[in-house]
Order: sequence, then structure tokens, then C-alpha cells
Amino acid sequence: MNAPRAPGLIVFQNARLVDPAAGYDGPGALLVAEGLIARVSHGGDLSDLPADVRVIDARGALLCPGLIDLRVKTGEPGSEPKETLKSAARAAAAGGVTSIVVQPDTDPVVDDPAVVDFILRRARDIELVHVYPAGAATKACAGQGMAEIGLMREAGCVYITDADRPIVDSRVMRRLLAYAGGLGVLVAHRPADPWLAAGAVATESEFSGRMGLAAEPVAAETIMLERDIALVALTGARLLVDQISAAAPLESLARAKAKGLPILATASINHLTFNELDIGDYRTFWKLTPPLRGEDDRQALIEAVASGLVDIVVSAHAPAPPEEKRLPFDEAAPGAVGLETLLPALLTLHHEGRIPLLRLIETVTLAPANAIGLAAGRLTVGAPADLILADLDTPRLIDAAQLISKSKNSAFDGRRLQGQVLMTLVDGRVVHEERQEA
Repeated sequence: MNAPRAPGLIVFQNARLVDPAAGYDGPGALLVAEGLIARVSHGGDLSDLPADVRVIDARGALLCPGLIDLRVKTGEPGSEPKETLKSAARAAAAGGVTSIVVQPDTDPVVDDPAVVDFILRRARDIELVHVYPAGAATKACAGQGMAEIGLMREAGCVYITDADRPIVDSRVMRRLLAYAGGLGVLVAHRPADPWLAAGAVATESEFSGRMGLAAEPVAAETIMLERDIALVALTGARLLVDQISAAAPLESLARAKAKGLPILATASINHLTFNELDIGDYRTFWKLTPPLRGEDDRQALIEAVASGLVDIVVSAHAPAPPEEKRLPFDEAAPGAVGLETLLPALLTLHHEGRIPLLRLIETVTLAPANAIGLAAGRLTVGAPADLILADLDTPRLIDAAQLISKSKNSAFDGRRLQGQVLMTLVDGRVVHEERQEA
């Protein structure tokens, strides 16, 4: 990857513009100036351009807003051998992800404004993609006393969450929602009943039974989601359901949305792509949290994304070094890296005709931007020039060893995908450019 270029005049001609904000998917052109989108043309190229503009012939490639990933784990601070903010930012740029929200369960936990400020300063020093911290909902992500939510919001955190740890105490969760709601802060929560899910490494099914794996029923997710829905109805706070993964909780989500409750939901690209059988002979790259579900659940999740019931798709990027993955399945760390494979994996659903491209792009651009109040995620004059140019059809064989992420625990290792990011721009700066053969 080349060093970032300073903002300048760049025009993309002969592109396929995909802009969910305008509902447009068709030919067009776009001009970048001073870090912003200066002109947009639907249907044809731009003329009367400045003499010093850099002209890029897109040759029909996709030009869309840069991806916004609301769920990214790093090891910094505290566990830098897993992933640093810099290596995550480099991986994001290569994957066309121009904004990442990093999770608070680091060491120290992001539960006060000083740690929020540290992350933002590190991101400014790295000067690649936008890095936004999520603040802890409770102190030390322990599920008890509330963290410094108001101060962290003022410092720059974009939502609050305890990441993979469910907030068990319903009184704490009610107070948290009421307080955050009064401040206008979005609360993200993983729905998982901790007693039903305790010690589980797989979903409860005939397959996990034959494999001898400790398993959790889908009901663990449904029960906690029903509680959270009731508390949202009580408090009026905004809730982001973190990584819904099965058909039964989707029914609960649909009822809540039909009542007009302010609830959004994410799904991980892993749960849209894989099912429990991918665990195979105890392959730990497919040990995830929540665990991979059955094929019927995966299909229901795809339909929910297509219909808009599930609003946002995330990479659920969770790096783990070899010493944490090359263990017996029960002992291995959960999670998989995903920043560099998010776009081509998502495009699989387009190539298979399951979800229109416009809707797919919306789930990783406009929808997450609206959820956390970013001006990005749209091809609108005056919007930040956070853009990606991508070839939709380039075949790729994913080789985890070649990924930029420090950890190589990719669930897509050895999988054939289609789609290649050719260029990534952040605030008009070229932060990644794929070398083209002459």
C-alpha cells in the first residue's frame, strides 16, 4: 500500500455510481476537491474540469461511499500483538473501509474520557482511516456501575457497549438506557442469556451434539432480546442489537420495529456467509461469538438484510494470534478478522442474486453513518470524500497469510470470492491504491 497522498483534485469518469442516499445505481462521474465531494453527475461524465485535476477512468468499476464498520476489535491498548490501531487502519484501507468503530473491551477498558482521547490522538497520528471509539456502557465492562457516558460522549465516543459481555442486571440496563437516552447516546448490546450461554462454543443442534461441543440454544439470544425490547419500550432509548444471528430473535425484532420502537440491528458478515457445519473437524477459525447457527437461520438472516429488518452489516473483526487459535476447540479464542474480506464477502450476496447491490452497499455505508451521526456514507455534494473504487468481478482466493491484519485468523481463508478494492479515499486523500498491470 502506498503512503497517503495529500488531498487534491480528482475526477472519476465512466464509473458505476452506487449511492444509497439518492437511491441511484447507474453510470456517472464524481469530482473530489479539498477533501469533499464537489460535483456529481448521474448518467454521464463531467466536463469543464480544472486543468490540474487527476483524471481516473473507472472503466465501469463501482464507485461508492467508503464502508463504515461499526464493530472492530483491536488489541490497542493492552494487547498490541493481536492488532494495533495502525495495522487495523491499514487493513481497513485495503478493504475499502474508511471508518471503523473500535470496541471498548481493551486493557485498559475504554470507560473514561482519557482513554477515548488516547484512541482519537493515535488515530490522528496514524492518518489513514477514521477511527471512532465506542465507550464502555459500564465500568470495566463488568455490567454493574455505569461508566462516564456523558464525558465520553463529549470526548468523542459514538456509542456505548460492553462488547461481548451482556449486561445481565435488568435494573442496571434500565438505568443505562434511561440515562443514555436522555443524552441521545446510542446503546449497543449483545443479546445473550448468560446462564443458557455459559461455557458454550457452538449452537445447540444435532450437529453440536454429535461433535460433543458445549452448546447454547438460540433461545439464549431471543430471551435477552425480548428483555431489551421491553426496556426500550419503558425508556424510549435508542438500542442497537449487536449481531443478531438466528431466525427466532428476528421475529422478536420484527414485532418491536412494527411498534415503532427505536431499535436498529446488525448482523455479521460471518453469519451471513457460514453455518454451523463450517466448523467441520473442529476448525477454530470458525469459532465465533455468537456461534454460527444452522442453515435455516443463515437464510433467514439474508432475507432480513434484504428486507431492511436488519439494518447494518459488520465485519465483527476480532483478531487472535496463532497461540490463541491453535488450541482445542473448547479452549480457542473466539472471533475472526474481517476488515479486508468484508466487501468481497458481501458482494457474494449480490453475485448470487440474493440482495440488490444498492441495498448491500446501504448496509455498510448510509445505514451505519445514520446510526452514529456521520456525514459520510453518501455521494452528495459537500459530503466528505470517503470513497472506494472497486472491481465487482475480480476473482480472489483469500490467503490469510497475505492479509495486512497482524492476526491471520480469517474465516475466509482458502475461500474464493469476487471483488477487489482498487482505490480508497479518506477526506480526499488516497490511502490505498491497488497497482494495476500495464
